[in-house]
Amino acid sequence: MTTEVSSATAAASTNTTSSGAASGTKLTSDFDTFIKLLTAQAKYQDPTEPMDNTEYASQLAEFSMVEQQVLTNDNLGSALDQLGLGNMAALTGWVGMEVRSATAAQFDGTNPINVAPNPAAAADDVTLVVKNSDGDEVNRITLPVSAEPYNWDGTNFGGDTVPAGAYSFVVESKVKGEVVLSEIAEVYTSVRETRMQGNDVVLINETGAAILATSVTALRDPSQVGA
Repeated sequence: MTTEVSSATAAASTNTTSSGAASGTKLTSDFDTFIKLLTAQAKYQDPTEPMDNTEYASQLAEFSMVEQQVLTNDNLGSALDQLGLGNMAALTGWVGMEVRSATAAQFDGTNPINVAPNPAAAADDVTLVVKNSDGDEVNRITLPVSAEPYNWDGTNFGGDTVPAGAYSFVVESKVKGEVVLSEIAEVYTSVRETRMQGNDVVLINETGAAILATSVTALRDPSQVGA
């Protein structure tokens, strides 16, 4: 993990430096072109109606403002990159911890998976739909209209234990037989790695899924679960 992060950091640093150098070169080139155009404009102006000095000054001021805005945007982008790397470093302490988010969970073939449903308050019927990594339904379980956690024991429609693997959980909320809300339930998964994705920090869990750090709703130490 350290090697990959270091490589990503080096690449980001190289890209930022290259981008900054390219921007500076472009601005210099644009300014030279602007001066040439301004000089040509003065050279070939109508002598009977010469351009006012104030207009020259105004054009120079406008170009200078655009130049400063571009430089400010480059500096802001660099600051955001550094902030993102700082956030990632701060979240490396989450590696080995369990986070709760709307994602698939890894069933080891034995231990149940704790599911946190959040059905619609107006629902009169709630169903937990269990799907495998291929998106096929393996079970449908009737739940109470409640946000109380549910432990799925790893069984399918026939009551048999499903193979180990990644499983997702969709909560269907119905009113008078019609689905009014269908969303992925939150589950706890173990964090294996932290990465930068653009300016966002993502967590890689045991299924290999990338979870935005900002989407995590709970954090726990697996060694303290059930203690």
